[in-house]
Amino acid sequence: MTHDLQRDATIAHTADLGTDSLADLAVALERALARAGRHGAVTALRRLSGGANMESWLFTCGTDPLVLRRAPSAQWLAGRALDMAGEARVIRHAVAGGVPAPEVVLELVPEDGLGIGFVMVALAGSADPELALSSPPSLAAEIAGAMARIHALDPAGADHLPVLETAAGVAQLAAQFDAAGGDRPIIALGLAWLRAHVPPPVPHRCVVHGDLRIGNVMVADGRLTGVLDWELAHLGDGHEDLAYGCMTVWRFGRLDKQGLGLTDVATLANAYTAAGGEPFDAARFRFWLVYRTVWWALGCLEMGRAWRSGADRSLERVVVSRRAAEQELDLLLLLESDAPQAERLRALPAAQPPPVPADGEAQAGEILTAIAEWLATTVKPRLDGRERWELAVARNALGIVQRDIAARPSPCDRPLADAILAVTTGLATPGLLADLRRRALTTLAADMPKYPALALARAQWEHA
Repeated sequence: MTHDLQRDATIAHTADLGTDSLADLAVALERALARAGRHGAVTALRRLSGGANMESWLFTCGTDPLVLRRAPSAQWLAGRALDMAGEARVIRHAVAGGVPAPEVVLELVPEDGLGIGFVMVALAGSADPELALSSPPSLAAEIAGAMARIHALDPAGADHLPVLETAAGVAQLAAQFDAAGGDRPIIALGLAWLRAHVPPPVPHRCVVHGDLRIGNVMVADGRLTGVLDWELAHLGDGHEDLAYGCMTVWRFGRLDKQGLGLTDVATLANAYTAAGGEPFDAARFRFWLVYRTVWWALGCLEMGRAWRSGADRSLERVVVSRRAAEQELDLLLLLESDAPQAERLRALPAAQPPPVPADGEAQAGEILTAIAEWLATTVKPRLDGRERWELAVARNALGIVQRDIAARPSPCDRPLADAILAVTTGLATPGLLADLRRRALTTLAADMPKYPALALARAQWEHA
């Protein structure tokens, strides 16, 4: 996939916009939208805080609320199976098929000087997870209905989408793991499980959204108004969408409601089937739950590589790279039921006590605390919008480094990972599960101590 270097340079120029460049961006948008027959001044331009991969800019053209969606760089897009033109095409196909999704009104070209992306109509409501999760349980049925309509789309109209075959997908995950160092034993355990549980191919591939979850749906007054973020769309098994939104990480603390954080899985599956989706298959659901957990763990590790390579030097990228530990914990919670009872009941190895700070000069962790406190008391009151959100990311990053200095042992162990992948070591191996549990707790406590499942795992494992 090739892209015009001018577009990449434009994105780099506008990645951290000041007042003058915001005005330039508005003028460029006005020119581009005129090409699509939309005339009027661009006002109220602001970058939205969400989106781990793509930029989203909300603005008004005349009286119409619109959203610019674009990539952080051409390098970031390189190697992706679906480019942004393909994403715009599948959104149009979805809208034509009755799926609630935003209307694409303009695809950017190099002459626009705006980067790589497209402009779409802004949907009513908000994608804020807290708003969605405070909605009535009926929202789950609406999302299930939208999912069923996506899976009912004519695949012939989406023949540009990549195809995900299960066995090939597992092989690709293994290749990603090796490229990332191949040294995280818990991810290796997930890969070994996937290799042993690949389901048969589906008789008919359907359009799969690939990122259908709370946070990627627009909600207004407790009702679904649209499905966002189609960059991971592909052809494959619809159960992948069912499972993905049920991952712990996408339930934002609703640990008791596995069905999207809104209901239980049985109710969600029944709503999906009632809306025209296929019958629920528990084994396929579990496969995709494990698959996408491994996938996101590797995706987090890839964020660090992307930052290091220069593809995206945003602060958010390096912080997200440390969220792999969340998925490692979730993998153990998903897979531990396969271990013998004696291993599930085995006591954990003792945790290493943190070092006691010396008196006198400030330690490195204390200096980081001082910086975080200064940011909170002096800088935060002066910021709003995207900058205030980025400040929260920065303070989170300082906390990660502080805890890393204090107590985080390396989660990497290549010999153990190799043994797990070779199936010479597994959940039946005496002491392995207890060792991996302790590793997961220690790493996550340093990386993301507020992750909701951490407290649950501690209660289950440390007091077994």
